[in-house]
Amino acid sequence: MSCPSQPSGTRQTIGLDRVRRIVTAIAMAFAVVAVMAATPSFAQRRPPVPPPTPSATSTNDDQSAGNSTLDLGSGFLERLGNQASGGFNRAFRSNPGGGGASESTDDPRYRTWFEGYGVSVRTDAQGDFVGDKRKTVGGVAGFGARIAPGVNLGFSVDQSHTDIDVPLALQSATLDLTQVGFNGSVDKGPWTWAFAVVHGFGKVHSSRDTGFGLATAGYRAAVDGALTEISYYWTKDQMRVVPKGALEYVHATGAAFQEAGGLDPLDVGSSAISRARVMIGAEIGRYFIFDQKILDLSAYGKFVDNFYQNLGSVQVSLGTQNIVVPGIGESRYGMDAGATASLSLTNTARLYVNYDGKFRNELTSHQGTVGFEYRF
Repeated sequence: MSCPSQPSGTRQTIGLDRVRRIVTAIAMAFAVVAVMAATPSFAQRRPPVPPPTPSATSTNDDQSAGNSTLDLGSGFLERLGNQASGGFNRAFRSNPGGGGASESTDDPRYRTWFEGYGVSVRTDAQGDFVGDKRKTVGGVAGFGARIAPGVNLGFSVDQSHTDIDVPLALQSATLDLTQVGFNGSVDKGPWTWAFAVVHGFGKVHSSRDTGFGLATAGYRAAVDGALTEISYYWTKDQMRVVPKGALEYVHATGAAFQEAGGLDPLDVGSSAISRARVMIGAEIGRYFIFDQKILDLSAYGKFVDNFYQNLGSVQVSLGTQNIVVPGIGESRYGMDAGATASLSLTNTARLYVNYDGKFRNELTSHQGTVGFEYRF
């Protein structure tokens, strides 16, 4: 027995209803998925992009500028100390005629000197510091007087310009530094006690290649230092040996600054570094008299112990991110060495050239000086 067939209109209506139900179900499924994706508890979020963080090498040029300020203060101190206790100057204070003159001829009482110098320094990599090269040119003008028998005082001004290059960090800087210094000495028989103090102030201009332009800054720098030295003058005929011992302290500061330009300019905090050292050594010299002129040749060497170094640190900020960058310094032990040639044209005028070298594990420095001194 066969079942009665449904009308064709009824079958079409049932088919449309099924299609509508399927489409509605698919639409509801997509809606549920969309709501779940938009809900934080279900959404698979991308990890947040961290804010940029300053690099530990981003202030290498400023670290180098701080050490340049410290080293220039130290170099000026030691030159002033040598002016006060150097063997040739010591000989002229008590024997201006060179060789046979008596102390009664101890004239003139005043002297002035002018110097031009150049310094080349290389610092090796230390931690996050990638190393630098520095070149300095400068000039000194000074005046001194004998205010009492065996008592001498002097005043001088040093003006210098330093170019700093940190090639591996794509950074550079310049330092223009003015220093004023006082020195003095007291002679007692073969013994001499000398001292020197300096104060310096200047301006640093730094430049950092960010890849999207240069980030630049300008800020103040300063240095203060003091040195005391004791020496013993031993002479035989035209030879001399002058053993020396000295104590030196130097303190340098850099002001806080904010970079301008480039990508992600930094805010950099103030810095302060200091160093104390003991130096023990000797000078050996000999003079020659010819054609009423005196040619004096000498050399020195000394052992250096940097028994105290406060390398300091600086805070570097980029937005809300901060890091602390440690300072850089010298090795504790090292050697200094140098030589001088001096030609006295008359009893009152002389020309001289100096070489001074500093040798540390992380630093090498060479300085050449040309000077003229006139006594009246």
